Amino acid sequence: MAVRDRSTTPVLDDAAKAIIEQLQQDGRRPYASIGKAVGLSEAAVRQRVQRLQDAGIMQIVAVTDPMQMGFSRAAMIGIQVEGDVEAVAEIIEAMIEVDYLVVCAGKYDILAEVVAEDDDHLLEVINRRIRAISAVRSTETFVYLKLRKQIYSWGTR
Repeated sequence: MAVRDRSTTPVLDDAAKAIIEQLQQDGRRPYASIGKAVGLSEAAVRQRVQRLQDAGIMQIVAVTDPMQMGFSRAAMIGIQVEGDVEAVAEIIEAMIEVDYLVVCAGKYDILAEVVAEDDDHLLEVINRRIRAISAVRSTETFVYLKLRKQIYSWGTR
């Protein structure tokens, strides 16, 4: 999903927030059902959902546990960068194994979640691809042992 700069993100009205909350509870909920819950027609809900998706505000996807899908190794990698953090983030963002990437403040400049087939695949991503980027100063890998909680229903503000 493309992440938007807050300064360009449209302000969401109460109806849009209510639609998002309905879909966070169940992404397969019918538009007619959402419409009844939020006081809009099915067509209005359909249009609003499309606009929210087109604006990159939300996406509707099937969320899985990678380990249940045959990817036996997942890890969060903290990356320290020397120089242009955005340039390094752009390179890492293009890696198919990276499913979550943030530029952040603190000990690490970038956090990248990697989903790999096994330990050898994870090692290849870290050692031969991420550490091979000239501006990467250091990495620290946090290997996931068990997924305990993964939610996307934090609501709206």
